Amino acid sequence: MYKPLESDKAKPMGQGLKYFIETWGCQMNEEDSEKLAGMLKGMGYEPTPFKHQADCIIFNTCCVRENAELKVYGNLGMLKKLKEKNPEMIIAVCGCMMQQQGVAEHILKRYPYVDIVFGTHNAWKFPEYLFQAKRDKVQVREILSDEQRIVEGVPVERESGLSAYVTIMYGCDNFCSYCIVPYVRGREKSRTPQAILQEIRELIAQGYVEFTLLGQNVNSYGKGLEEPVSFAQLLRMVNDLPGVRRIRFMTSHPKDIDLEVIRAMKESEHITEQIHLPVQSGSSRILNIMNRKYDRETYLDLIRTVRRELPGVALSTDIIVGFPGETEEDFSETLSLCEEVGYDLAFTFIYSNRNNTPADRMPDQISDEVKHERFNRLVEVVNRKAMERNEALVGQIHEVLVEGPSKTNETVFSGRTRTGKLVNFPGDATLVGQFIPVRITRANSFNLYGEAVEHSS
Repeated sequence: MYKPLESDKAKPMGQGLKYFIETWGCQMNEEDSEKLAGMLKGMGYEPTPFKHQADCIIFNTCCVRENAELKVYGNLGMLKKLKEKNPEMIIAVCGCMMQQQGVAEHILKRYPYVDIVFGTHNAWKFPEYLFQAKRDKVQVREILSDEQRIVEGVPVERESGLSAYVTIMYGCDNFCSYCIVPYVRGREKSRTPQAILQEIRELIAQGYVEFTLLGQNVNSYGKGLEEPVSFAQLLRMVNDLPGVRRIRFMTSHPKDIDLEVIRAMKESEHITEQIHLPVQSGSSRILNIMNRKYDRETYLDLIRTVRRELPGVALSTDIIVGFPGETEEDFSETLSLCEEVGYDLAFTFIYSNRNNTPADRMPDQISDEVKHERFNRLVEVVNRKAMERNEALVGQIHEVLVEGPSKTNETVFSGRTRTGKLVNFPGDATLVGQFIPVRITRANSFNLYGEAVEHSS
């Protein structure tokens, strides 16, 4: 269980001070940043959207792709002048990048004005590191190779008052040949259902109505628990909590999602009709080299089952272009799979070499020119199919949870359907937090537009 710093240390530490957190990477990183914000708030700090106003800056890093790492280094370089203007400023770097061998040492040497470096397994100890850095004026570094226990009770400061991420498990055991996640996030560990349900109950009491259950592979939920509980059983438990209106989850590994989960979705009122199923490639040959443990036909059979059991389901995916050894024929199979499935949304990535992964040492690396050319062709197919899916919704009425006004037009409000599609429509501030029916009037590949049919909660 998380224990805050003793009050005589914590209370004066952040009084009158501000913090800034920048996050790269996945939803797991976003939730980690929410916990860092919660700990800082407990020490008296207040948030600021501007780095130059901050007394404590935290970069929560991602190492899944090279571009994310380059952004971290570039942003760290720009902090030097801020540190010179405010020597008392604390700069901390954490997250997945720090778990890679030699990265923490490199950062502390190249950017000597960085005060604290810590990894993914010990973020809950951040208040101790902050206290030590401020008191002793020294660089603090602690990277744990793994953390076997799960620390509950870490305070969380969320931006939204309607939707919340809730982590149900940590780590990954799959070891896909291109992926560094198992090396930086550790092996799979599940939170107890009691801890998960209690967190959601507390969020409901605060007014939250929508919950996204997070894990690198949620379908592996239950590993390490004394009393076996499957992911499908957990879904039904959350669905039965009074006050829950919507339940989402991600990510599901296609090799593990089963009929039990699909039927839980079908039979549970509050589980939304939306599944993220990363395919990564449409070629069985490439999938085998990726160590994905399914082939093209197995994946397509799964899609057919999902669509049969959950009519109207929205499907999203991840796709990697230019994996080592990918031929034009392999890539054509990816294009044809996208044509056949017709994803509502696809996150498309150009393959990025990750040190210490099997794929990094593979022959037949693809040139950047070929990668980008294939990437452009893939995006055209993905966007066209998404447009077709969205245009089919025009004229229909969908329930929308109103999130807030548009950033560019205060008379336009936005919210999401049960299937996770963003809808923009004329409205006013009284609608925020309500579930309202909206008629879809037009669409593009990424958004829907509509008009409220009536105002009801």
